[in-house]
Amino acid sequence: MANRPIFITTKNPKKLFEEKNIEFKFFNGFAISQKSKSIKSLHQNAKDQGIKNILEVSTKSDSELGWKLSAFNLMVDFDGDKQISLECAFQGSKVFDGNVQYKDIYEKQSIEAKKDSRLKTSGKIIGFDFEGNFWDNEPKTAFYDWMYINALYKNNRDIVEELLEYEAFSDIEFNPKKSINCQARTCAVLVSLVKLDLIDEALESKEKFIEIIYGKRLRQEVLF
Repeated sequence: MANRPIFITTKNPKKLFEEKNIEFKFFNGFAISQKSKSIKSLHQNAKDQGIKNILEVSTKSDSELGWKLSAFNLMVDFDGDKQISLECAFQGSKVFDGNVQYKDIYEKQSIEAKKDSRLKTSGKIIGFDFEGNFWDNEPKTAFYDWMYINALYKNNRDIVEELLEYEAFSDIEFNPKKSINCQARTCAVLVSLVKLDLIDEALESKEKFIEIIYGKRLRQEVLF
């Protein structure tokens, strides 16, 4: 057995998602068929607990929509007239001690970007810099959420409309013991923002985004 979180949309502007850990039967192996069995087990157990309309958001999703929403496949605007995957944008934007940044990752394939060995050997991440816009480490998921929500809402309104049909989201690959950012959680936040009519205000600026989603204010560019 294993546990994975399900992220549920809300109608509460002070809490844009609810997280519920679900125990399910995990099928070992890297084959898509094994991942699919695990996802079905996870979703069935979640439904048994009253959680409905769940979308798996990952490259292992049985849904084309869930596959498109993977950070490996979702594209963000880059360098004026280009697009790169959100995964490459996120990994290439990491800034390490000594202001070290590996911008060549922007040009890689998603899987290569994620597995770049330098990301694990360069010390502490001090923030993120994407096209001259610097983000601090706190709130911890702010930069990832900003990139993801912008890419969807500004460039993929048709996908957002499909997302609104779902009440909850999962990512079979996400392990909260090993990772912080989760595309399923960000999808839940996005849907809640849209349904609460807060999305446009949240995307006005970095300051508004952090205030609305995390309940924190920026003062003199320092988060507290």
